Amino acid sequence: MSLNAVRLPAAEAVKQTSSPSASTNAAPSQSALGECVTRTVRRYLADIGDTECAEGLHALVLREVEIPLLREVLAFHDGNQSRAASALGINRATLRKKLAAHGLL
Repeated sequence: MSLNAVRLPAAEAVKQTSSPSASTNAAPSQSALGECVTRTVRRYLADIGDTECAEGLHALVLREVEIPLLREVLAFHDGNQSRAASALGINRATLRKKLAAHGLL
């Protein structure tokens, strides 16, 4: 199964999540993931200006985030769907349905 995901060594993952952020407008207690979303959404909104997102920004962000999230969690758990589903907080059948819907099976 090819997932285009890379599993970081634990020390490397900790180093990346604990490094200070270059973002100047993020809340000080915001997680690295939250900071990434904040920067990306701000950049996207600046790029589109007053143009409306046809499907709605919420649906767009969820669609764009779900595929890499599923790939990375599945890769982290070496393709074990039960463990990946548990980590995601969903049941295995739901994970399989999402994987199939995104062509990841």
